[in-house]
Parts: sequence; C-alpha cells; structure tokens
Amino acid sequence: MARDQHITGSKGARGWLALVAALFVTACGSASPTPLGKGAPTIVSLNPCIDAILVELADPDQVLALSHYSRDPGSSSIPARVAAGFAITGGTAEEIIALNPDLVLASTFLPQPTRLALERAGLRVETFGSPGTLEDSLDQVQQIADLIGHAQRGTALTTRITAAPAQPQGREYSALLWQPGQIVPGDSTLIAQQLQWARLASHSSAMGLRQADFVSLERILSDPPEILLVAGNQPGQSHPALAQIRSTLVAEFDPALLYCGGPTIPKLRERLIEIRSQRAREYYSAPD
Repeated sequence: MARDQHITGSKGARGWLALVAALFVTACGSASPTPLGKGAPTIVSLNPCIDAILVELADPDQVLALSHYSRDPGSSSIPARVAAGFAITGGTAEEIIALNPDLVLASTFLPQPTRLALERAGLRVETFGSPGTLEDSLDQVQQIADLIGHAQRGTALTTRITAAPAQPQGREYSALLWQPGQIVPGDSTLIAQQLQWARLASHSSAMGLRQADFVSLERILSDPPEILLVAGNQPGQSHPALAQIRSTLVAEFDPALLYCGGPTIPKLRERLIEIRSQRAREYYSAPD
C-alpha cells in the first residue's frame, strides 16, 4: 500500500462546510447576462471562483479588486503570487461603492441587502452559481468573458480547458474523495463528474452517502475504497491506521482543486490521471 504526504493548513470542518455552501451549489447564476456595451469595463469580484476566471481573462487594470478569499490558501485556487498582484475587498457595499466599478461579479449567495445597496448606487451586479457540470463551467467562463469585453479570450480558455489531458482508459477503480471536514461530495457536483471522467467510481455513493455527509475513520477502515483521495487534515485523515489498509492507495489531494471549475479543471484532471496511474502500477505489480 502506498501513501502520499498529506496536506496541511487547509480549513477545518466548520470553515469547509461554509465554503461548500458558497461554492458547491448546482444552480447556475445569470443564464445569459447582457454585455455592458462598452469595452474594458472595470470590475470588482466578490467570489473566489470568479476571481480565478478573471485573472485568466481580464486586463489587470480592469480588475479593481478581487475577493478577500483570493488571498486565503484555504479557499483560493489562484497561486499566491498571482493573487498578491491584485487589490482585494472584504465584500461590504461601502468599499465596493467607493471603488465605483462598472461591474460587480458575485455568487448567487450575495446578501440581498448588499445587492440592493450596490444597485441603488448605480452599479451593475451579475451573480453566478457554482457549475455542476463541465458544460456549465464552460458556459460560465464564456459568459464572464462576454461581460468583461474579452469574448475571444473566453473561447480560447474554454478550448484550453477541454483540450487536455485525454480521458483515461482501462478498468474503473472505486474511489472516495475525503474532503476537509471529513465530508464527501454529492453526485450532482462538478468534482463528482470529473471523478467519473477519470473512471473512478464513487465509493461514497456505494456506501449510501450524499453531499457533505461526514465519514469517520472507522467507517473507511471497515469499508475501504481502492483509492482514498485525502483533501483534508483532520486527525482521522492523517491517522496511522490508514497505512494498514491493504490494496488501497491513500493519495494526497490538494483542496484547491475542489473549489472551482474553469481554469482549475486541467490541473484537476492531470492529478486524477496521476493518482489513477499510480494505483494501476501497484495493482499490476502486487503479488498474487
């Protein structure tokens, strides 16, 4: 049995559950927002997943501020050196209005009083949900690209997301994604779809678990998957007993790959392929 080194420094159960509520809904936001009708609008982002798209598509001087989540390793999928190059906002209506952007991009969880205050100040607000499929994610990238005046960059990014890597072939492996807080994703999530793409069958579904259900160390020891993807640092997720599970690969999985779709997807797929290949090597080399 092999084991990768575990991640440290991710948020605990309470922080992760709050982030799940903000990022892993399956509803889409504004279906087809109308472009502003002017080039290079200035932007404030209030959501870490929108942050990740903006740093790929927008001109730097368009972005007046990213969300404060972009500086938090526990919730951002943007490299720290990239996030450091942008101003941030705490998300209050007062500071956003003071920046006077042409466009405010936020999640569908934007508090209604904040939205009303921004709109009363004459600011345009567009909200987006967290995509539940690859297609939803690509649509969201293009919608944002259209809004900020860079439609061609959006097309180029969606092409890059879908271009690589190639889908793995061969047998399926049962896999359980153990997220921060020792919870699992539901079937109607983007990460669940990507696990299926990598031919990793959901062990949590086979166990009868649903979105954000807690999984104890004891339950995993009694019913282990062929691959355990550990994306948290709770005591159970680094317990020495995991090393005793026969025929299970326990692999480190960066939580930053879970937060958003869009430009994160190629990195996510590369990591899933790497883990799958490691499990295949060990499976075929194991003694009878």
